[in-house]
Amino acid sequence: MKLTETCIDCLLSRVVFECNLSSAGPARTEETVATCRDLLESMRGSSLLHPQIASMVHRKACAMIGNPDPFRLLKDEGNELATDVCREVRGSLVSFHDLVLASVIGNTFDYAVKDHDVTRNFSRFFNEEYKKGLDVDDTDRILDLCDRVVFLTDNCGEIVFDRLLAGFLKARGSHVTVAVRDAPILNDATMEDAIALGFDKVADCLTTTGGGAEIGLDITKMPADLAKAIRACTIIISKGMANYESLSEYDNLPPVAYLMCVKCEMIAEDCGIARGSKIAMLRKQD
Repeated sequence: MKLTETCIDCLLSRVVFECNLSSAGPARTEETVATCRDLLESMRGSSLLHPQIASMVHRKACAMIGNPDPFRLLKDEGNELATDVCREVRGSLVSFHDLVLASVIGNTFDYAVKDHDVTRNFSRFFNEEYKKGLDVDDTDRILDLCDRVVFLTDNCGEIVFDRLLAGFLKARGSHVTVAVRDAPILNDATMEDAIALGFDKVADCLTTTGGGAEIGLDITKMPADLAKAIRACTIIISKGMANYESLSEYDNLPPVAYLMCVKCEMIAEDCGIARGSKIAMLRKQD
C-alpha cells in the first residue's frame, strides 16, 4: 500500500505519542513532528511501500528524542495483560479456529493508531469479542495449507496468543518458522520477547524479518533463513496491518493468511470489509 493523506495524519499522531512516552517536552516534540512531517512530504509519490516509509519516520523520531524503544513499558504491560487472560481462557481454546480467533483478538494491542484505543480491561474485552467470532473466517482452508508455515508476528500482547497458535501447529506436525522484528519499533515483538515467551520451544526456526527497526516485511532486507523458509513454505501466516501492507504489494508469494483486527479505514477499503472487522482471510495469488 502507498502513502496517503490519511496515512500521514496517522503517522504523525504516532510520532506525538512516542514523544509523550519519552517525556520529550513541548519544544522537542514540536521539532520532532515538524522534521517527520518534512520527511513525509519529501516522500510523496515515492515508490516505497507504506511500512518502509513509516519505518523511516519512526527511526527518525526515536533518534531525535533519544529513545530507541519508547514503547518498552507498554510492550511489557501488553504481554502481562495477555498472559493473565491467556491463563483464564487457555483451557477453552481447543481448535485451530479457537486459537486463530484468540490471536486476532490479541491484535487489538496496537497503540497510537488513530481512532483506536487499547482496552485496559482486556479480560472482559476478550470474552466479548470471542463471543462475536470472526467477521471473515477462512480457518478451515488455512489449516489445510499448514504443512510448512512461516508465521510473521506483530505486536507484544498478541504474541502471547500467537505462541499458543504456533505450538498447536507444531504439535500437529507442521514445520513452523516464526519471524519477529529485528530491532525495537513501536510495540512490535522482538527476539527478546519471543524468547521470554518460549517461542524457541515451539518453532523449528525462530528468526527475524531483518532490516533493524523495520515494520512490515521488506523482502530486500530479509535474513537468509527467512527467505529460504518463504520459498519452501506452503503458507504464510501474517499478523497485523503492517505485514498486510507489505505482503499485499508483493508478487510470487505462497498463499497468505492475513490474521488481524482491521483498525484502519484504508486497509478496510483495500480488503473490502468494514473497519473494526476481525479477519482470518486467505489469499492466493493466481
